[in-house]
Amino acid sequence: MTVLWTPPANIRDTSRIGAYLRWLEAKRGLTFADYEALWEWSTSDLPGFWSSIWEYFELPPAAGPVLAGDTMPGAVWFPDARLNYAEQVLRMPGFAPGDTVVLGYSQTREPVLLTAQELREQVRRAQAGLRRLGVGQGDRVAAYLPNIPETLVLLLATASLGAIFSSCAPEFGTRSVTDRWQQISPKVLVAVDGYRYGDKVIDRREEVAAIQAALPSLEHTVLMSYVEGQVGLGPLSEPADQPLTFAPVPFSQPLYVLYSSGTTGLPKPIVHGHGGILLEHLKMLALHHDLGPGDRFFWFSTTGWMMWNYLVSAPAVGSSIVMFDGNPGAPDLGMLWRLTQEAGVTYFGTSAPFLLACRKDGLVPTKNERLKGLGSTGAPLPPEGFRWVYENLGHRLQLQSLSGGTDVCTGFVGATPLNPVYEGEIAARCLGAKVEAFDPAGKPVLGELGELVITAPMPSMPVGFWNDDDGSRLREAYFDVFPGVWRHGDWITITERGSCVITGRSDATLNRGGVRLGTAEFYSVVEGMPEVADSVVVHLEDTEGGAGQLLLFVVLQPELGELGDELKAKIARELRTNLSPRHIPDAIHQVKAVPRTLSGKKLEVPVKRILTGTPVELAAAKGALANPESLAEFEGLAVSRLDG
Repeated sequence: MTVLWTPPANIRDTSRIGAYLRWLEAKRGLTFADYEALWEWSTSDLPGFWSSIWEYFELPPAAGPVLAGDTMPGAVWFPDARLNYAEQVLRMPGFAPGDTVVLGYSQTREPVLLTAQELREQVRRAQAGLRRLGVGQGDRVAAYLPNIPETLVLLLATASLGAIFSSCAPEFGTRSVTDRWQQISPKVLVAVDGYRYGDKVIDRREEVAAIQAALPSLEHTVLMSYVEGQVGLGPLSEPADQPLTFAPVPFSQPLYVLYSSGTTGLPKPIVHGHGGILLEHLKMLALHHDLGPGDRFFWFSTTGWMMWNYLVSAPAVGSSIVMFDGNPGAPDLGMLWRLTQEAGVTYFGTSAPFLLACRKDGLVPTKNERLKGLGSTGAPLPPEGFRWVYENLGHRLQLQSLSGGTDVCTGFVGATPLNPVYEGEIAARCLGAKVEAFDPAGKPVLGELGELVITAPMPSMPVGFWNDDDGSRLREAYFDVFPGVWRHGDWITITERGSCVITGRSDATLNRGGVRLGTAEFYSVVEGMPEVADSVVVHLEDTEGGAGQLLLFVVLQPELGELGDELKAKIARELRTNLSPRHIPDAIHQVKAVPRTLSGKKLEVPVKRILTGTPVELAAAKGALANPESLAEFEGLAVSRLDG
């Protein structure tokens, strides 16, 4: 396998993980020859590892046990500790009061920059404003806000009181929002009146009114005139006399509620706690991404994706954050690359589909000499995506492909400064994350495709699901296949050298003659063809034990018109040549669009359910889709298929 990046010889002297290793040796008498040895310790001595993270990042002294039992579900972390996530983020180590900590760029208004002193002042005012509205510990504050500094201010102010934050991006429609927030009964709603997406103005006042009407629990609504360029949270930004204070809360006190995509039912309301999120993000941002004082961290995200929550923790490790609200393709795909140069970004995070779109477009990004890291997540990044990065951005930066989920609000496989970058592979399993590949019998395998499982607890695993008092929904979601083991729902291969390859969702399995095939392989080949803009592949099993049907659906480039036999043959040829004869579909259909979630993920499982006769309204929750109209074509294909 091709090595695309190798750690510099002095990496232990220059990186934050190197400083942590020196601390472990000095304070604990522990030495590790390489990352694999460090990972082994971090997952076999959970109390030792996580207490070291607590001490290394100088969190408030905590008495009592680190882990009260390691059974999953049910593990309890730091039961006697008290802390506050907002307080730790606002410590901002390494920042002087006048240093810029937040840089907010938008297609709706002029940039908004906040210094460390200004951020604390804005949180102080918002905290006082929320108190005036009667918000206290345990109350829910809902944000229908884009990725702007005000959303961060609202999160920190809410958390400082021990109240619970929940955000939906304003591109979410009314049904998507109410499906989420009716479950948690928020007391306060803060919303924008609209936003600009490229050169389009999107009015959201009707949606805000409908959301208000659907949430009888609401006592107050604060509406920002964002389209008119308003800066600040209106009445929540008014001057106040009260000092900024932080409620010391238990480690597992709910911090915010995130949501599963909700593609086949109501979105799962996943509750994350102050302590688990703080510890996990300190570890990942500093030790894996090597972020600290002097860095500017950017991840393209909306407030409806967990990567936003991940991004905004960065001040806790001394890094500035760069936010962007708008269309990443307007006026062209080079826009975000130019922004990284303008904002002095040192770590640029994005999605695998964005990188592949840049490759397909033939884009040569604007060079940014400060860029040291490039993060990719949201979908597997195939080898050609790795090659494009290094061919166009140079070999100095480290490409960090990672995978995780909303469920843990982090990546559990990713990269480290100590590990090389192999083409098409995720470099390592993350510290403290005991990730393994299981065969169908629940036995760990190495070098073979298996179910991605986590066999030891992590602090950022959910505190629970909202209103799931007996824990039954949580157990069903993650622990129903392998008792006591977290099953995540992805296929993974862990190599002999500790790197990982994720090949798609295990619930979207393609099984040809008993051989499991990953969807990521298909997309890499098919969408690498210049004629194909997008695709989705599903396997329909034969209930009588036959081979079933492998069906491929393609979206062609607009100028190509209808899918003909010649192009079908070319697609089949490419799949045979690059993969195997088993990968050749039984049929290839043209569709106008591939169904995707609001965060851009393909929906193989709902497509499969529709094609096997499940009514559309039961197969997929349309409010969770970016393009619900795309399901109609699959419904039509299902009718003709079942009639035939």
